[in-house]
Amino acid sequence: MTTVAVVGTGVIGASWAALFLDRGLDVIATDPAPGAEERLRSALEGTPTDRLRFVADAGSAAAEADFVQENGPEREDVKHALFAVLDEAARPDVVLASSSSGLLPSVIARGCPHHPERVVVGHPFNPAHLIPLVEVVPGRDTAPEVVERAMAFYTSLGKRPIRLAQEVPGHVANRLQAALWQEAYSLVERGVATDADIDAAIANGPGLRWAVLGPFANQHLSGGAGGLAHVLRHLGPPTEQWWRDLGRVHLTPELAETLVAGVDAELAGTDPDRLAAARDAVLDRLLAAKAAQPDLP
Repeated sequence: MTTVAVVGTGVIGASWAALFLDRGLDVIATDPAPGAEERLRSALEGTPTDRLRFVADAGSAAAEADFVQENGPEREDVKHALFAVLDEAARPDVVLASSSSGLLPSVIARGCPHHPERVVVGHPFNPAHLIPLVEVVPGRDTAPEVVERAMAFYTSLGKRPIRLAQEVPGHVANRLQAALWQEAYSLVERGVATDADIDAAIANGPGLRWAVLGPFANQHLSGGAGGLAHVLRHLGPPTEQWWRDLGRVHLTPELAETLVAGVDAELAGTDPDRLAAARDAVLDRLLAAKAAQPDLP
């Protein structure tokens, strides 16, 4: 593959474009929003853009592509209209991958009357040009070879794709995040802790281990010589009690206002662009450190 169509150039699309360009691919980008090309080129400052072209419509981008990465709004009607255009314009052998963070690929593929078998979700994590994870999710009609080609393509970019055995709303990582957010929001609602307290608890506690190993591997190490079996025997019963005490939260306007006020207070005086740059700099060093450790899975 030498040419990728990036359809939708917001935060995720721009990040994909940066990665594709950095890996030496030709990128044909498109986005109908006024000023989209200027915003994309601004977002790509520091990335060589001699292999970038911006075209007016999604069909033109898809017609020349070897792979399509779609990044449109999370709305079924928009996806259906957009994928109808992509399905009509792209060669039959071209994979149509959606960055959707939660829609089912079978639902997205309803917009493809010709080749629904080439639709797959390829969900990255923001910032997509840094975070290795890509969730590859086939739909009911997705051909096995399409999944294999998507996995191989993302792997060739240096990503760490995982293949889901079945489609579920939100895929895997967002569902795990949602479980944490539910309890975090509940703890704020109940007055147990502030936004800043909860951020500090994760960023200075389990989040440090989660950046190195996943929940099962970390639990296994916590069990010493007995591993995960020991942890489940000794911490399983109290963990079940904690599960029963977890909050069932409703995101009311009042709670949303409390959460926003809390993060505003936590980050008062902090420049968002500098904060994101600092995060990305740490991610760069962390990823390099992980890559230098051959014993990590």
